[in-house]
Amino acid sequence: MLLPIYFFTLVGAYKYGIRVGLLTAVLSPLINSLLFGMPPAAALPVIVTKSVVLACAAAWIARRSGKASLLALLCVVIVYQLVGGCAEWAITGQLSSALQDWQIGYPGMIIQVVGGYLVINHLLHN
Repeated sequence: MLLPIYFFTLVGAYKYGIRVGLLTAVLSPLINSLLFGMPPAAALPVIVTKSVVLACAAAWIARRSGKASLLALLCVVIVYQLVGGCAEWAITGQLSSALQDWQIGYPGMIIQVVGGYLVINHLLHN
């Protein structure tokens, strides 16, 4: 519901670029799964795919906008949810799975936009 696994990918890619974003996108879910069992191994293909899409979208929009604004971060979240949702649908074959983030994950999306804005702008000024 809160989509925490994506937050650091968003911040890393937006602040430090595509390389850091992709490293975070791939390593964060894998290490969490190995150490804590979450996310479950069966969910890793979808989560890593969505994380990679998020890293690409965040790095691209950050490079184009030059600053972290609420609108830019909202665009990042919408892009990765739309593209990632399509990828999830293709991977799982279930539209309901692809729509789940929109149905129950909207609090996490709000946290990504607002929290990402606050963290990125704090990091940019320090």
